[in-house]
Amino acid sequence: MSFVHLHNHTEYSLLDGACRIPKLVQRVKELGQTAVAITDHGTMYGVIDFYRACKAEGVKPVIGCEVYVAPRTRFDRVHELDSQARHLILLCKNEVGYRNLSHMVSQSYTEGFYIKPRIDLDLLRERAEGLVCLSACLAGEVPRRLRNGDYEGAKAHALEMDALFGRGSYYLELQDHALADDPAVNAGLLRLHEETGIPLVCTNDAHYLTREDARMQDILMCIQTGKTEDDPNRMKFETDQFYIKSEEEMARLFAQYPEAMENTQKIADMCNVEFEFGKYHLPEFHLPEGETDPDSYFEKLCRQGFERRYPDHPEGYQQQLEYEMGVIRSMGFVDYFLIVSDFIGYAKSHDIPVGPGRGSAAGSMVAYCLAITEVDPMKYGLFFERFLNPERVTMPDIDIDFCPRRREEVIDYVREKYGPDHVAQIVTFGTMAARGAIRDVGRVLNMPYDRVDQIAKQVPAGPGALHITLADALKLSKPLRDMYEEDEEVKLLIDTAQAIEGMPRHASTHAAGVVITRLPVEDYVPLAKNDDSVVTQFTMVTLEELGLLKMDFLGLRNLTVLDDAVKLVQKENPEFTLASIPDNDPEVLKMLSEGRTSGVFQMESAGMTGVCVSLRPKDLDDICAIIALYRPGPMDSIPRFVACKHDPKLVRYKHPMLEPILETTYGCIVYQEQVIEIFRKLAGYSLGQADMVRRAMSKKKAKDVEREREAFLHGDPARNIIGCVANGISEDVAQSIYDEIYDFANYAFNKAHSLAYAIVAYQTAWFKCHYTKEYMAALLTSVLDSSEKVAEYIAECKNCGIALLPPDVNQSEADFTVTADGIRFGLSAIKGVGRGFALQLLREREAGGAFISLADLCQRMFGYDCNKRVVESLVKCGAFDSLGVRRSQLLAVAEKTMDVIAKSKRNTVEGQYDLFGDSNGMSAAPEIPLPDLPEFSRQELMKMEKETTGLYLTGHPMDDYRELIKQYRAVPIGSILSDFDREDGPETYEDGQRVTLAGVVATSKTKTTKNNTLMAYVGLEDDTGAMELLVFSRVLGECASFLGEGNALLVEGKLSVRDEKSPQLMCDRIRPLANAGSAPSPAAERRAPLAGKLYVKVPAETDPRLRKARLVLNMFPGEQQVVLYCADSKKRLGAAASLHPALLGELRELFGVENVVVK
Repeated sequence: MSFVHLHNHTEYSLLDGACRIPKLVQRVKELGQTAVAITDHGTMYGVIDFYRACKAEGVKPVIGCEVYVAPRTRFDRVHELDSQARHLILLCKNEVGYRNLSHMVSQSYTEGFYIKPRIDLDLLRERAEGLVCLSACLAGEVPRRLRNGDYEGAKAHALEMDALFGRGSYYLELQDHALADDPAVNAGLLRLHEETGIPLVCTNDAHYLTREDARMQDILMCIQTGKTEDDPNRMKFETDQFYIKSEEEMARLFAQYPEAMENTQKIADMCNVEFEFGKYHLPEFHLPEGETDPDSYFEKLCRQGFERRYPDHPEGYQQQLEYEMGVIRSMGFVDYFLIVSDFIGYAKSHDIPVGPGRGSAAGSMVAYCLAITEVDPMKYGLFFERFLNPERVTMPDIDIDFCPRRREEVIDYVREKYGPDHVAQIVTFGTMAARGAIRDVGRVLNMPYDRVDQIAKQVPAGPGALHITLADALKLSKPLRDMYEEDEEVKLLIDTAQAIEGMPRHASTHAAGVVITRLPVEDYVPLAKNDDSVVTQFTMVTLEELGLLKMDFLGLRNLTVLDDAVKLVQKENPEFTLASIPDNDPEVLKMLSEGRTSGVFQMESAGMTGVCVSLRPKDLDDICAIIALYRPGPMDSIPRFVACKHDPKLVRYKHPMLEPILETTYGCIVYQEQVIEIFRKLAGYSLGQADMVRRAMSKKKAKDVEREREAFLHGDPARNIIGCVANGISEDVAQSIYDEIYDFANYAFNKAHSLAYAIVAYQTAWFKCHYTKEYMAALLTSVLDSSEKVAEYIAECKNCGIALLPPDVNQSEADFTVTADGIRFGLSAIKGVGRGFALQLLREREAGGAFISLADLCQRMFGYDCNKRVVESLVKCGAFDSLGVRRSQLLAVAEKTMDVIAKSKRNTVEGQYDLFGDSNGMSAAPEIPLPDLPEFSRQELMKMEKETTGLYLTGHPMDDYRELIKQYRAVPIGSILSDFDREDGPETYEDGQRVTLAGVVATSKTKTTKNNTLMAYVGLEDDTGAMELLVFSRVLGECASFLGEGNALLVEGKLSVRDEKSPQLMCDRIRPLANAGSAPSPAAERRAPLAGKLYVKVPAETDPRLRKARLVLNMFPGEQQVVLYCADSKKRLGAAASLHPALLGELRELFGVENVVVK
């Protein structure tokens, strides 16, 4: 007898199933079972991972799902009648069954979702072919009726299902988990079997692997429901029997039903679904009218593009086009290129900004001729083989940057062209990371928050620990290991967290990924719905493995900025376009060399600013190199790169043949394309072969790397590689070159991608240099959702001498605009106004002239969502100030004015026309006399501006304290927030670091702690951002009297960082800024340029930040003295640099403001 588990829930039964797929397969193999099924709740997320894991272990995969069946139809949504969906197990016999299951699961989301994704009997009748059906657990329709004493109803339903699926494809499912209802239900199922002949099958509803895992799965359920383990009213499994049992255990449970055991193997034998990987299922391009052959149309477009791009037909260019077209044809990717070219053409023809290129696609002449990219690969020495390698057939990957404001229009076009059922977005999963798992489990175990927080923070964080596991953390963190070994509660916490770590927590939608298919998407993969987005249930990697066409429609904010800037410039110069920007403008390069990089794409971080200052870029190639080098790893090469750039005598080539390859990067290997070219020129590799070696090196495939070393040196006749020695290069030199390539291959950057982004960076820099107001206006419009960025760019406007003018009903446009006096705030950015109202106001202003009063605006805008909230927002932000009346007066009469106008309109509708109205029956705006009220105080006016625009427009509450803030070296809140927002983790600040902040109280609330003490949560804002302060009882007792809203404070404390929250500050001292007194402040720092000696205090000579500090110092070459003082050894280390403000900013972010001083 052989037993097969046919009812199992993997981790993709989110926060419910705890059978991790690899371990599930290993477990059944250990138990001697030859097959196993996947039946996750309502989804097929894990099907391909499960299939691959089974094949790897030699276990037969049975593909299925435990679907939810609506009590009535999938379209009914009456809570009392439709909230309790029934469970049903469906297993796929063959490809037809897989397709039918995929369709049903898809429709359960797209049509039937109500609490759960639901199918119904109509779908089952339509899609039963190729499926085996089991009656499911106690939540199935038949067991449910049996539990309710409705035997006849259960029998009728079972017969209906048996007829629907056919005898031998519907089974009554026996389970025994030692639940109170199990014996009665099993007895009912046995009676049904005896009376109807419907066969039996026994299963175990496995949610975890072993009995010992029961508590772990219980904790997982608590995380899902937000309950603690000790909550008596929570949902939980009543026994610990829901695990993967051995055949012997199952045989003991169902000794009376041997045929039910045998049927498990019988069903597994029936189920034979095979997935095919590596076979492409590309969509069919819809040819325009008059075209009949995709291949000839492709060639036609390529040749037309070639004439447009290369009218002079440079030598060798035509051959490159022919070569690329041939490779694309032989690989079967003609339709792919036509599809991409078509939707990019749509975007460009509808004035939707598209990036110049992204990734290796910029290396293709065909892509350039089809206007997919705007980078000439021949001009910049880019390689097609880096994009499409004829010696390694893989799906091309063209990712496209669009203006995020209009990206959805392009996706809508693709949906419309290929059909909404042929286009879907792609699922992605949020997983439980190490720190998050500790916090989740700690909440469930009801451990004190402070205790859990302390434990979680012992897990290393930061750029080098982004994907750290708890196992690694225990090795690396001695405090964590000590707590684990010495405290049983901590051991339980971490062991349980390890058990759930890495499991998917929730499904969401990939930010950019879109799949396009020839047949409806659900013929290939099941679909789900996240919010309003239809998404595939398989991730991007899985879709590529299945041969489906995936593309990234990315949103790049800077494209919107450039587009807005172009439109602003076109108001004065209608002929202007991005193509009007000249190459290598000396003034732009000078601006970058001086470190004026705020707002410049890719260049505005302190580190990048430092590189610009030290390198002094002379052309686009240098900007391209900066982007390629400023990353972990290649950063080590920056000092050498800079030195060689400024002193050609330092450039060394190991062999003269390297000079033409490396001369543009001053003898340094920077790009992957250079690695490829070295293999080609020195050793005779083809471009395709060279790219294969580069890939092997980047993936550290030791055997391949050593095999290729021999070929690089001495050649490989079988592959027509002659080798370096045959090319006249000595073996020692060739060895040395190979070693250098290998050392850097892992870090070498894709030049095509770097170049495309360098173009965007240069364009943004050009605008900032030559059309500063227009560019800053466009930049401000793009970052309205980020108060930190808005504050940063307003500060930059001030540095550039540009005034930010408040909103004005007669001067403002919808977005930020340029005037002779500065940048005018946009109406659509006012809270409570909205873009629709702003655009209608502009239309009315253009048609009827300027507004002459509040009443005039209310009268003319009546009926266009001109409500009390809109009017008050306009008044509070100062949009009527230019009319010469006080905000206090307008707010006093606003509501009455609107009431009078509304009454007048009603009278007009009812036919009671005013004798003094115009010929259309519209009365003149009723002017309510303005009361003689004093204007609000300066502080009150600024508070109103902040409330309505998110900004202080006519000043800032901190203006009175600027010098004092400098003296105390308070850190800008925005610099902390942006550091922790970095994708690869913070590089300057860290949890527990002491900082001083200065700001204004925005919010304040108190709370009683578990220890029955009082604490306060205080929102503190400066002109760069906002942070929450945690003020515990001792400090609160000292400072409660000045935590009121609007008070300016000086705050000292330690940063507290939790995974799922923005940084907070645990305060240990708070003072009103007005009473803080003066602090010593080095006069040298207040002068420009900076003079004197720079002192940096470092905790220890072994501190890893010291290496970064040396690198930063190298970016600012100069003769001024720098002293690095090591606190542990009292040792002083000397250095020299130019004391540029950007250098101080970078070092202060590394070591803290208080540890970096100029004297």
